[in-house]
Amino acid sequence: MVLQTIHWRKSAIATAVLITLAGCSEAPETAANDGQQAQPLWPAIQSPVDKNAEMEQRITDMLAQMTLEQKIAQMIQPEIRDITVEDMRRYGFGSYLNGGGAFPNDDKYATPQDWIQLAEDMYQASVDDSLDGINIPTMWGTDAVHGHNNVIGATIVPHNIGLGAANNPDLIEDIATVTAREVMVTGIDWVFAPTVANAQNLRWGRTYESYSEDPDIIKAYSASIVRGLQGTVGKDFLSEQRVISTVKHFVGDGATTDGIDQGNAEIDEQTLYELHAQGYVGGLNAGAQTVMASFNSWNGVKIHGHDYLLTDVLKQQMGFDGFVVGDWNGHGQIDGCRNDNCPQAANAGLDMYMVPTAAWKPLYENLIQQVRDGVIAESRVDDAVRRILRVKMRAGLFDKASPAQRPLAGRTELIGSAEHRAVAREAVRQSLVLLKNHDQLLPLDPKQRILVAGSGADNIGQQSGGWTISWQGTGNTNDDFPGGTSIYQGIAKQVAAAGGEAVLSVDGSFTEQPDVAVVVFGEQPYAEGNGDIDNLDYQRGNATDLELLRRLKAAGVPVVTLFISGRPMWVNPELNASDAFVAVWLPGSEGEGVADVILRDANGAVQYDFVGRLPFSWPADPNQANRMLIDAQNPPLLPVGFGLSYGDATTLSDALPETYEATVETADLAIFDRAPQAPWLLELQSGEQKQIMESSVQSVGTLTARTFDDQVQEDARRIQFGGGDTASFQFVTPFPRDLRAYSDANAALQVTVKLDGEVPEDVALWLSCGADCGVDANISEQLQAVADNSWQTLSFNVQCLQQAGLDLGAVASVFGVRTAAEWSFSFNDVRLVADSDAEAICLQ
Repeated sequence: MVLQTIHWRKSAIATAVLITLAGCSEAPETAANDGQQAQPLWPAIQSPVDKNAEMEQRITDMLAQMTLEQKIAQMIQPEIRDITVEDMRRYGFGSYLNGGGAFPNDDKYATPQDWIQLAEDMYQASVDDSLDGINIPTMWGTDAVHGHNNVIGATIVPHNIGLGAANNPDLIEDIATVTAREVMVTGIDWVFAPTVANAQNLRWGRTYESYSEDPDIIKAYSASIVRGLQGTVGKDFLSEQRVISTVKHFVGDGATTDGIDQGNAEIDEQTLYELHAQGYVGGLNAGAQTVMASFNSWNGVKIHGHDYLLTDVLKQQMGFDGFVVGDWNGHGQIDGCRNDNCPQAANAGLDMYMVPTAAWKPLYENLIQQVRDGVIAESRVDDAVRRILRVKMRAGLFDKASPAQRPLAGRTELIGSAEHRAVAREAVRQSLVLLKNHDQLLPLDPKQRILVAGSGADNIGQQSGGWTISWQGTGNTNDDFPGGTSIYQGIAKQVAAAGGEAVLSVDGSFTEQPDVAVVVFGEQPYAEGNGDIDNLDYQRGNATDLELLRRLKAAGVPVVTLFISGRPMWVNPELNASDAFVAVWLPGSEGEGVADVILRDANGAVQYDFVGRLPFSWPADPNQANRMLIDAQNPPLLPVGFGLSYGDATTLSDALPETYEATVETADLAIFDRAPQAPWLLELQSGEQKQIMESSVQSVGTLTARTFDDQVQEDARRIQFGGGDTASFQFVTPFPRDLRAYSDANAALQVTVKLDGEVPEDVALWLSCGADCGVDANISEQLQAVADNSWQTLSFNVQCLQQAGLDLGAVASVFGVRTAAEWSFSFNDVRLVADSDAEAICLQ
């Protein structure tokens, strides 16, 4: 495998980006230019995968024999938690998927053999024509977005933002090859990668899924990932060791206003193409066979229902002849649609509906009826199914052995193999970006006494981020990464080998003065909209990591900061308190790659230099999130392409501004918005049993909590109190939070709830600030007033909560409900609102 370092090329990013469209011919679609003759905009791409006349005739013959029901089944993609093998035998779905945090047998610790068995069972059911009358093989799709990240023991590579810092397309192709092999071991055919978003606002929770704000890097990487997953046309394209790729999410997901996930991209077509479509130019030129539609809107129209973009642009203009798959119930977000009823998506050009939950069956039935009624033309269905069958035939699914019999199936020694981990470790080395190195503190002498501190020091889950085993990347321990190494473990191994001493102390305390401290901290794992933020100030209002840095500095200990994050953040105070500062991004399972760069070898020589360069500019203040607003008049702290190597002089001041112009109003604080927002965790308790909710359905004693879909995927929680033992749920935090900004008279704790059945007479609301500090009040009367089985918002005056005993300077749990009765309670939003105009309840 090629593991070379490519020198970073700094790019000028502006609203008008000049892009050379290599391999693209002129196309009639043009961009308007004040009445002047327009220049070609969307290119006509000549895919290296040619249509095969014999294959096309074979598809034509199959379509002629298929019933409408069989055709619609090809367009349906349910999720493994919502179908059975018998459902597959009965309906013959075109594909199925496992969402983030979904496993065979609903078991997080499912073995590779369990994955293979499910793949084999589903395949055999799909080719069994005893019930559905047809034997078309199904295909399994999975979000292997940074390695085969749903499988325990797999190689977890850095997230895209770190790979963008490496700027090495050859390395990226190697990573995709490794991922394809590990996926094939588990019998899966299809990977939902690469993500080619261009994040233009760092507030977006999916920023780390973006390689760079430079569209040229995204374009090159897309081609590399597609080749690594699918193979090279004319060589090993979709061979037994390759998987089908998906370029996603078409298009503009990184352009939404204010960085709101699944929001509205309010931009012109030129910008949409030049900044946000280059990944599709690269991926389609490499032969990508599937494209996933995006959740977002473009100027108010949802992409899942956008016929101009899906049909006119992608299929006709760009010549894409594979199929377009939807995202998680994305069709249900189209105006006039529901998850179970949406002909608009098919008419717009969606070929395959991703329809998790029980909505798949009514959707299937509705689509059949809509074709019969003429709402959807049968020719549109035939086009969609032709595209699906074409991809299956190109992938050899009609000719390959069943999943369990394929060459790589069951070769579990490949999952997390030494060869694969070596590739991931090299990616970690190349991804690190050195922002500050005062007095050339780095690289460190491993013979020293090195204190390793911080919440991320010995935490493989934190360093891996979201989309790691679970959807949000939460609920994982180091034991869930067999074969992986935390950053501390990597440092300790090399320091011990050199004769030094590495001491782990998460809180930074020590009894013997260390020679140097390496402090590892940063963002907690999140995925998608759960990572959306309104301000880039790291640990705003609760700077515990800064306090740790300052305490070490005050003790005379030189400090190296390793910052784990999915995006650049405003960390001026932390930069000032650090002698050296490294952006390590989300490095994945091979933490020892960090030690390779920051430590000298036992003989005092540099092992690896810093070669990573910023894929995104670094903000000068917490409000500088929008890339489009950065220019000479509003410069960043550090530009795209910045990064020090050993020997380079530090350019950052030790006295960076630590204050900024605050907004007039304190921002609202989301505690639960689709999921618990970091650092809040949903704790369940029944009797003496206590657990953090980490799965979609979880029972503790008589209490059961489950996720369900209200507006989007798994954005609400239902708590079932079984009665008998006193049971409760509450939002807790690992450390007390300073919420004094919400102590004014207008602040409110707002909770949106749905109550099922009669409210018990004794239901307590509780918030705590320590063992003997907090609020515990019966709110049965207030709940009874809104118990009509519809979503209702309750507001509790925060100043009244403070007067009732809540110390806002040290809040440990912000919202909890407790009862011993049998009852059901649902919520979809919990937040502190700084300036609420709602009539608030005052609890005394």
